[in-house]
Amino acid sequence: MPRSKIALIGGGQIGGNLALLATQKELGDVVIFDIPQSEGMVKGKALDIMQLRPHDGYDSTITGTSKWDDVKDSDVFIITAGIPRKPGMNREDLLEINLGIMKDVAKNIKKQSPNAFVIVISNPLDAMVYAFYKISGFNKHKVVGMAGALDSARLRTFIAMETECSVQDVNCMVLGGHGDTMVPIIRLGTIGGVPIESLISSERLKEIVDRTRFAGGEIVKLFGNGSAFYAPAQSAIEMAESYLRDKKRVIPCASLCEGEFDVDGYFIGVPSVIGANGVERILEFKLEKDERIALNETLKAVKNTVKETGL
Repeated sequence: MPRSKIALIGGGQIGGNLALLATQKELGDVVIFDIPQSEGMVKGKALDIMQLRPHDGYDSTITGTSKWDDVKDSDVFIITAGIPRKPGMNREDLLEINLGIMKDVAKNIKKQSPNAFVIVISNPLDAMVYAFYKISGFNKHKVVGMAGALDSARLRTFIAMETECSVQDVNCMVLGGHGDTMVPIIRLGTIGGVPIESLISSERLKEIVDRTRFAGGEIVKLFGNGSAFYAPAQSAIEMAESYLRDKKRVIPCASLCEGEFDVDGYFIGVPSVIGANGVERILEFKLEKDERIALNETLKAVKNTVKETGL
């Protein structure tokens, strides 16, 4: 049986880690694509990963390229192309530059692999995934944005650090846009089935939620140049694995809502079942008043950013 083919559009820090993680999980053969000026860099990364395979016996093939024909008939695309955030820059500041890049990427993916499952990581995420969907004309089930998967992982991490419990036993999710208006649903969070609210004071929980909202910016400041890449890469790989292996994982990610949570026509972070058919369904639940107000606020932010795309 032929291996799946995974194309990574953008070979920077996230792209390189995506290639490594996909290889270690043996999800398929990997192609790292970047612009011609970066072809040597992505070919070098591919060769470096190829040479680590004997240590653990991975058999995936990894290649680097700047030619669109080399990603033809890929099963999954993960798009990281675009410039990263710099200190003092928010995700919306990136819009104009990264939108131009996304337009070119969407047209080429449509030409080379019209049946692929596409995961968008590029920022501003909510606008970029919307742009890809509009430009490519792909089915809504085959386009998703990596947002809540990362935000939820950050929230789980901070809660595990606070309680000194295994992060594996922390379950909670973040809805809404991938930005400062995200909506952590704390009341449904548990640690080994025990409600989080019974283990952490409301004051401390608020501090943890605030840290989660600005977690990306915290890392940008610490780096001084560049943004997070390990956790975003693993978040996207989790989504790709669920699709390729039909795991039907429930992952908070930016899916196109058509009435769910009273959102119509926008990609926004919601609990999504990802299986062999892509985003197979959205798990809707009743929001409390404050949660609905918060979701409406994040939707306003998403609408404003999407409006700026002109699509």
